[in-house]
Amino acid sequence: MTTIEQVVEVHRLAVKGRETAIARNIGGWLATVWLRGSRFTDVIDLARLTLTLGPHAPALNHLGGAQSSLGRLQQALSSYEQALRLYQETDDRGGEAAALNNIGGVFESLGDRRRALDYYQRALPLTRDVGGREGEAAALNNIGLAYDGLGEWQRALEYYQQALPISRETGDSVGEAVTLSNIGLAYRHLGDPQRALDHYQQALSIQRDIGDRAGEATTLNNIGLAHDGLGDRPGALDYYRRALSLRREVGDRQGEAVTLANIGVLLGDVGENERALEFLRKALSIRREIGDRVGAATTLNNIGAILFGLGDLDGAREGMEEVLEVVLEVGDRSSEVVVRSNLAALLVEMGRVDEALEFQRGAVDLAERMGHPASGALRRYLGDIEQAARENEDRS
Repeated sequence: MTTIEQVVEVHRLAVKGRETAIARNIGGWLATVWLRGSRFTDVIDLARLTLTLGPHAPALNHLGGAQSSLGRLQQALSSYEQALRLYQETDDRGGEAAALNNIGGVFESLGDRRRALDYYQRALPLTRDVGGREGEAAALNNIGLAYDGLGEWQRALEYYQQALPISRETGDSVGEAVTLSNIGLAYRHLGDPQRALDHYQQALSIQRDIGDRAGEATTLNNIGLAHDGLGDRPGALDYYRRALSLRREVGDRQGEAVTLANIGVLLGDVGENERALEFLRKALSIRREIGDRVGAATTLNNIGAILFGLGDLDGAREGMEEVLEVVLEVGDRSSEVVVRSNLAALLVEMGRVDEALEFQRGAVDLAERMGHPASGALRRYLGDIEQAARENEDRS
């Protein structure tokens, strides 16, 4: 019997014997080990067994973490909210901060970035009050991610760069790798794929050293995105496939959908439309299953773009309008830029140039306010539509 198997047996016996303190302590240690090893289903079983002894905030946090990693987002939200109430009842400010961060993370995954940002900003002063440096770094990272998702990339980078030295000072290798990946993400969105790649490679080295397989899968996916940004599509596809295999192995459903969608987009870019649709529809199915509304909307937008290219204009417009409704509701400005411009292109193809102008002007205005790297290209396309509108007037 291995050491871990022995610990599992001690936990089982402690629960059976109603030795609450022992069961909770051992269960907490074991859950932490298994979360780092991506054994999410085992963590769920372990936490539920511990919770048979009564409500316990740390066990609920572990349960929520595993549920979130498996894409069971509504279940995770319920677990974290129960943990938050327990921490507040006992005036455990450090625990309260952790629960607030976790709830924010679920809203982030669900695409409600404004609500996520609210929870993260509530967590930050609590972590500073209790002197939890690792928690402070996590809160800074989370705020950065929320701003990144809202298209405020320079502001996101500022928060990540505050978090990185804290993770290094505290020896938090997991946090350091996460922050390096987040910095890479910001640079990619700011149009600097080489600097993004440099930071991703630093993160990957740390994750492999510490055995963080779920983190490794995320970084492999991100390296694929950076290679795609550099025009190296064969390299990007190789990294995506490696990420997909690892994400399936660890049971990361949300991550699996992300990588499937990335493969689909890449295949669409090289003209393999039928294969692209196959991957995108798999991603859409998973995202709908786990309740990821923004992810599903993004995938619908990608599917719509391919249908547009194949000449199915009505099908493309139906999907894109659904996407725009979702991104407006949750405040996803980056996606809004893309969807508005895609709708403009579609309307031009349908001969509805005046409507296209309205959508493209909205895309350009928003992109320029955000500092979007595609602002110049979007404005040039606006000029093309304006020229088409003038030609229509001359003919009429």
